[in-house]
Amino acid sequence: MAGKKVGVLALQGDVSEHIRAFEEALGGAGAVVPVRSPADLAGCDALAIPGGESTTISRLIDESGLREAILSFEGGIFATCAGMVLVATGISDTRFAPLGLVDIAVDRNAFGRQRDSFEADLPVKGLEAPFHAVFIRAPLAVRAGQGVEVLATVPQGIVAVRQGKHIVLSFHPELGGDLRLHRMFLAGL
Repeated sequence: MAGKKVGVLALQGDVSEHIRAFEEALGGAGAVVPVRSPADLAGCDALAIPGGESTTISRLIDESGLREAILSFEGGIFATCAGMVLVATGISDTRFAPLGLVDIAVDRNAFGRQRDSFEADLPVKGLEAPFHAVFIRAPLAVRAGQGVEVLATVPQGIVAVRQGKHIVLSFHPELGGDLRLHRMFLAGL
């Protein structure tokens, strides 16, 4: 993990929580920077796409000129909640075009409204003990394509996947003190 530079898409959503979590996961052996323009992404080894409102984040990606920069980015992507919707190849509504970086189909707000948010202890492939996951108006992957490794499921469907250097989660690992998924991601870069 030494010397990694992690960008956090800082257009909308829980940006500061992602910055803090990656700073802690790196333990001072790297840098975490907010990404608001293509120039900010230059030199990054990874990009975190936080939760928030996916339609708004997509619009802001386009307005800031980041779509092409993200599509051509060669580093790993750590996408959570709304980030899962943004990186998918298919989504349940067509208000915006997803980035299509990870071969999954996603149902936005699959668990319902804000009041239907919940927490669960999830077995995650590659972790010895369950991960306490916080689901807030969470999406759900309803299909994972070839080359996509399913890391965690709930009875309703898929909530965590890995494809190449990318890890995509329907929940918010940055909201707890458990940095195992951040470290797993960084180790795969």
